[in-house]
Amino acid sequence: NAFRKREKQHQQNQAQLNLTLLKEQVLKDPDSPVAGNPNGDVTVVEFFDYLCTYCKRIIPIVLKLLKQDKNVRYVFKELPILSPNSRLAARAALVVWKHQKEKYLDFHTTLMMSQGGLSEARILRFAEKVGADTNLIKKEIRSGEISAMLQRNYDLAQRLGVRGTPALIIGDKIVPGIIDLATLKSLITEARQKG
Repeated sequence: NAFRKREKQHQQNQAQLNLTLLKEQVLKDPDSPVAGNPNGDVTVVEFFDYLCTYCKRIIPIVLKLLKQDKNVRYVFKELPILSPNSRLAARAALVVWKHQKEKYLDFHTTLMMSQGGLSEARILRFAEKVGADTNLIKKEIRSGEISAMLQRNYDLAQRLGVRGTPALIIGDKIVPGIIDLATLKSLITEARQKG
């Protein structure tokens, strides 16, 4: 037990160190979708999977937060770890971010609010519903560039000790699992105070 406890503490310390070292990549990767205030004084980063039921429960909290706090910058890190279909959804979303940034949040929200599986046809229907260019998605969904974007997220998650979704980064804290709006706001306030 003592060994496991020390090992866990060592992993947490390493993740914290890596968070400091990788701050630019965590906060400012131009390939990571951003919502809220692009110049906000606090950035929240969320690692998520479109088929993760806990991630789906966070989206209403995120939307409420962005409506209530106009000084939060919210970064989405696609981390499709649950199935090939969640990878397809993440790939489609990254194509939307790359070419039609203004459509990303609507597309992301639609995918997150959906129930059931995500076939390629269904993903494209959701994209069409929010006005995204489905021909562009079909053309680029399997491109090497999109693969490289996802690989960077996988590598980053691994170096930060993120083993599942959702995982939030707020200030200097890595918070695994789902949290409620009050806890999220409290962590944002704490990050603001630390500057």
